[in-house]
Amino acid sequence: MLRSLTDFIAEIAGGGRETSAFAENDYRLAAAALLVHVVTIDGVIGADEMDKLRRLLAARFTLSEDEAEKLLEAAIARDAEAVDLYAFTSVLNRAMDEEGRRRVVEMMFEVAYADGGLTEFEDNLVWRAAELLNVTSRDRVDIRKRVRDAFEG
Repeated sequence: MLRSLTDFIAEIAGGGRETSAFAENDYRLAAAALLVHVVTIDGVIGADEMDKLRRLLAARFTLSEDEAEKLLEAAIARDAEAVDLYAFTSVLNRAMDEEGRRRVVEMMFEVAYADGGLTEFEDNLVWRAAELLNVTSRDRVDIRKRVRDAFEG
């Protein structure tokens, strides 16, 4: 069942399940896998969320459209294999400074709000990831408010 879900997500993302050039300890892969988890956590994989995810990956990591697509495919596979968020957050904690980790939380909220709102599943997931990323509750709430205001305004 998990394999069929990842195949379905890969199909929606526009590609198959091929291997990628992104190493398992690549912070970009860890961040992308967290973002994929946000998209899939509520059981509804919307086109708006996937489009936002693709654009974020390309813009934040300075990737071409093709590279962003390969990263997304690798992230979908990586997310399907992971048993917890620590697999991703530990990589990000080693590779990023405080501002970089806050940016990951911001990206998670941006993907979550891409379909028009934040579900309690998405909010809880971002909260748990932010805790593991050592992003303070105050910073997380400020980021959520800023992202929400940007989507509403």
